[in-house]
Amino acid sequence: METYREYAGNLHMHSVYSDGAGTYHEIALAAREAGLDFIVITDHNVHPEGLEGYYGKTLVLTGEEIHNVRRTPQANHLLVYNTERELTPYAFGSPQTLIDKVKEGGGFCYIAHPVERSSPLGPDYAAIPWVDWPVEGIRGLEIWNYMSEFKGLLWSYLPALVYSFLPSTGIKGPYKATLRLWDELLAKGYRLSALGNADAHSGTYKLGPFKRTLFPYSYLFRCVNTHVLTQAPLTGDVEADKVILYEALMNGRTWVAYDLPHTTRGFRFFIRSGSAKATMGEELKRLGALTVEIELPARGEIRLLRDGKVIKREHGMQLEYTSVEPGVYRVEVYRNFRGRRIGWIFTSPLYVI
Repeated sequence: METYREYAGNLHMHSVYSDGAGTYHEIALAAREAGLDFIVITDHNVHPEGLEGYYGKTLVLTGEEIHNVRRTPQANHLLVYNTERELTPYAFGSPQTLIDKVKEGGGFCYIAHPVERSSPLGPDYAAIPWVDWPVEGIRGLEIWNYMSEFKGLLWSYLPALVYSFLPSTGIKGPYKATLRLWDELLAKGYRLSALGNADAHSGTYKLGPFKRTLFPYSYLFRCVNTHVLTQAPLTGDVEADKVILYEALMNGRTWVAYDLPHTTRGFRFFIRSGSAKATMGEELKRLGALTVEIELPARGEIRLLRDGKVIKREHGMQLEYTSVEPGVYRVEVYRNFRGRRIGWIFTSPLYVI
């Protein structure tokens, strides 16, 4: 395993080019204030050109959230990265056709909010899950989407009002149904990494007589993010750094983090076998016994899973485990925050063969 560099970012948000309130410059400023190293702006069915670059120290790239706007009810939103041309026309065919076109164009994609819950407060709060299975060629799932989870909390006007002002009392982690779906797909042989994102719009919401601008970009960028491990440090050159960052995302060296309770910078998860060593997104060939090592930047409840089942729990900042079993290993970490137990870290899988 190489010595990797860690960067924190967000890969799902919207600007004035679709249904967001901020310009690229405004969103980049919010990301910089939140301490993010990079963001990828994913407007609905539009791929603006000429806006990628470093805004201060924050790398800003352009992706896209592509979907069939004619479909009723809405479903199958796809997060698309590293494409240089508009692919929305392919959204009107099958989802598989769109995925294939993304790959042909040198890009890669993740399924956005694959599981969602509707709110009865209006059509704007309808669920938008992924419903067309199976599909081939996706790189992973967006297992935790902040605004998707918030939507699921709005079961009536009173909780909507409470959670609008006190969102951290409701946000707690990926849906269990999403994690089950992920594990089921992994069990079928898919290799699917994880993203966690804001889905930020910074829009004005109306809940009955109440009207309020909710969730500014600067707040959401302090919450659910994706951390990546890159093979080389970012250099300040946009084109070179795009290659570095997207290589890490394509290969699944990621973990999903709820950075609001405590930063997850410094988290590490790897497995050794003999002289071989691997981390998230990688494959490890057994050369004997396996040694799992997990390190946290603060105390939490660490859960080590193999093939979707918890095989070891530990409270603290470290976990070590020895095994000889092959399988799909991943880590979940929980911690207490404002009197509640919440999800904190969810890693992409490590594949032991």
